Amino acid sequence: MSINLEHSQEVRDLVTRTSAFVREVVVPLEDAAAGDMVQAGGDTFRRELQADASARGLLSPHGPLEYGGLGLGMVDRAPVFEAAGHSLFGPLAINVAAPDEGNVHLLAHIATAEQREEFLRPLVQGRVRSAFAMTEPAPGAGSDPTALRTAARRVAGGWRVSGEKWFITGADGAGFFIIMARTAGEPGESHGATMFLAPADSVGISVGRHIGTLDRSMVGGHCEVRFDDVFVPDERVLGEVDRGFANAQVRLGPARMTHVMRWLGAARRGHEIALRHVAERQGFGSRLADLGMVQQLVADSEIDIAATRALLLQACWELDQGERASMSTSIAKTFAAEAIGRIVDRAIQMCGGLGVSDDLPLARLSREVRPFRIYDGASEVHRWSIAKRAVHHATGARS
Repeated sequence: MSINLEHSQEVRDLVTRTSAFVREVVVPLEDAAAGDMVQAGGDTFRRELQADASARGLLSPHGPLEYGGLGLGMVDRAPVFEAAGHSLFGPLAINVAAPDEGNVHLLAHIATAEQREEFLRPLVQGRVRSAFAMTEPAPGAGSDPTALRTAARRVAGGWRVSGEKWFITGADGAGFFIIMARTAGEPGESHGATMFLAPADSVGISVGRHIGTLDRSMVGGHCEVRFDDVFVPDERVLGEVDRGFANAQVRLGPARMTHVMRWLGAARRGHEIALRHVAERQGFGSRLADLGMVQQLVADSEIDIAATRALLLQACWELDQGERASMSTSIAKTFAAEAIGRIVDRAIQMCGGLGVSDDLPLARLSREVRPFRIYDGASEVHRWSIAKRAVHHATGARS
């Protein structure tokens, strides 16, 4: 079996153009706003950036061709998204930021033709944003989605959805919500969820408090959202009724990998800054780069970058083959979330006082990448899942 790890010339050219746009246009804007999306201008800023990216042929590389995207598969997305991730605002600029990127993938795979026209096309073209409403306050759905408590009841012509959500990324200013609600069973049961599409101006939807978090680069914040008897017609059920948990897997695995791509770009930026610093800074009679302890930090980060890429590409290849890739995506996400944090932390250490100052972007990179060990499944939950699968495989193979 032949293995080709080389991307096509078309993809390599797209990476080069994306990298130039992000480094020359987006990074200075990020630096001017200190990585804070509110300070940068929120949705007005987003529209300006995406208009520029669209004019350069860079918008929505993951979106289906027929809806205005560039049609890249998972493996080909990896270097493009990594190039965008060099800036905290880069993914937003080319329309591959969470949650819109994952919602594009979900809609492309399970939405009806009518739903794709109404919701997917404007999302790919950057005319609207979206939000995925699953996480709930305790005792509702969090790391354990089966705890889902938001409920939908059948009425004439559709459904009435009621419940509370929180930590809903991008909710403020979203054009529509994908709502996960229970249509059968009880909290704790792993069936009976359904996904619904609801325009943000639907009666009964209210976006509340922005929850303050470490990260500040997401447009639309992480918000509390209430659904009070929201009517959703039958034609806006996304996927099959009671199959919401299974259908959500279409989104979750790929979305975890695209998070890895973007944050790897941010970590590599931090590593590059540290490399330049230690190559130029003199101390203790030589360049810092000539000191053994610094060399170990550099080498460990190089290893973490290479290992993250390898695990990422393995998982993406499996996804492109149509596999669920549950094991490989969990492994890649867990390793990458921790490796990316280590890379940025080492970069800070190598830069000393400058590393924790606002003169370099390392401190803000650190605050942005830290939540990734929690978002899209905490590391501990993924380890539990990995171990369960490994034991099941081992016992199944023996019997």
